[in-house]
Amino acid sequence: MRILFVASEGLPFCKTGGLADVIEALPKALVAQGHDVAVVLPRYRNMPVKNVMIKSITVPMGTALRFPAIADGGRQGGVQYFFVDDPEYFDRDQLYGVAGKDYPDNAERFAEFARASIELTKQLWLPEVIHCHDWQSALVPVLLRTSYQTDRQLSGVPVVFTIHNMGYHGLFKRDVLARLGLPETLFTIDGLEFFGHVNFLKGGLIFADYLTTVSRKYAEEIQTTEYGHGLDGVVRTRADRLVGILNGVDYAVWNPEVDSLVAARYSAKDLSGKLVCKRDLLTQFQLPEENLERPLIGIVSRFADQKGFDLLAQTSDLLMEEDLAIVALGAGEAKHERMFRELAQQFPKRLAVKIAYDNTVAHKIEAGADIFLMPSRYEPCGLNQIYSLRYGTVPVVRATGGLDDTIEPFDRATGRGTGFKFSEYTGEALLGALREALAVYADKTLWRRVQTNGMAKDFSWNASALEYGRLYDLARKSRIRTAVASSK
Repeated sequence: MRILFVASEGLPFCKTGGLADVIEALPKALVAQGHDVAVVLPRYRNMPVKNVMIKSITVPMGTALRFPAIADGGRQGGVQYFFVDDPEYFDRDQLYGVAGKDYPDNAERFAEFARASIELTKQLWLPEVIHCHDWQSALVPVLLRTSYQTDRQLSGVPVVFTIHNMGYHGLFKRDVLARLGLPETLFTIDGLEFFGHVNFLKGGLIFADYLTTVSRKYAEEIQTTEYGHGLDGVVRTRADRLVGILNGVDYAVWNPEVDSLVAARYSAKDLSGKLVCKRDLLTQFQLPEENLERPLIGIVSRFADQKGFDLLAQTSDLLMEEDLAIVALGAGEAKHERMFRELAQQFPKRLAVKIAYDNTVAHKIEAGADIFLMPSRYEPCGLNQIYSLRYGTVPVVRATGGLDDTIEPFDRATGRGTGFKFSEYTGEALLGALREALAVYADKTLWRRVQTNGMAKDFSWNASALEYGRLYDLARKSRIRTAVASSK
């Protein structure tokens, strides 16, 4: 089957979050199962190209026209990459915005990206299924079922739309419709209208043939008012076309037995290299070696409200009374960056932060930390807790979304379980789970057990890719039936 992925970021070219990991790993897993897969991305700054495949695609943008190019990004792991190349829109310092604020022309940027991606299918690479990801690609199904609805090439091509995070909508003022050349007829409760604004994500939810989320638990959660972010009613109306498929991980990249980015390789049979990695991690963050004897907590995250850092702010004084050390890597909202900087100043020998995203340092944290902390308010899937399992870095997580699906609470009596969880979204609950983990850490035999339990888990993409393959087939059959019915 020919499958085109449309996404706003993807490794090894560009990344701000877990979406990029998925866009690297899932296509490779599908290729391994015999599918023909291509990925289209915006060409951001410094992304290398092999050559220009189409010098100019005409994209209507309101009363104006734009002329992005389509560049060849080469092949990675058997996957063909295409880039929509428009330097004015995409050759910028960051992908979506700077200093915690979105670029004011994000609607135009990603509308052009959606239109160019569709034109690419017509002129260069016609797929049997298009798989779109998050709000930045949500106009693809909207356009296919409106502007392109009579296009014979595309009428039978279904769209699967994956919600990686329901909290990000792509919300714009009503006048964006005119600026993008979209019909006013879309501004209805059954279209893109959302409390007087235009909601790109809602368009994807309504116009795609099938919807997926990145864990089974999250597929349930987004149908509730607590986690639906105002779109739970829309999701419930499409519940018969909603599937939760847990993200996998690429163990060719995230595996301490083969990881070239860490100080020493190790395995469940021989964990001695983990201590070498811990020493290296302390050096990386300029923390004293005395912390080798302490449990070292690692954090790799966007610094956003979603990630539960308000709980850390509430409990930081009590937390740092414990005999532990913390290293954190991430960037995002100014208040959370400020909190980590202030804590690092307050506890310079036991807490350090790097405000950035650095893939090498992320690997070093996974390998060198003892505990990985993810206290998320909500977490559609989460990948770092799954990486942590393979690295013998024991997760402490809140029981939500994919965190709940992937982490089994450790039971001292039976020796079963892979980590520690808390349910209530409170600082007290967070501290309780961490203290339980610290108590087990003090017993080296028990700690070795929980580590090796986690390292034995297999969350590779194979099973998930098979589920996606079955869903693509369902979507194709459904779209063909719809196209035939509409032609009568």
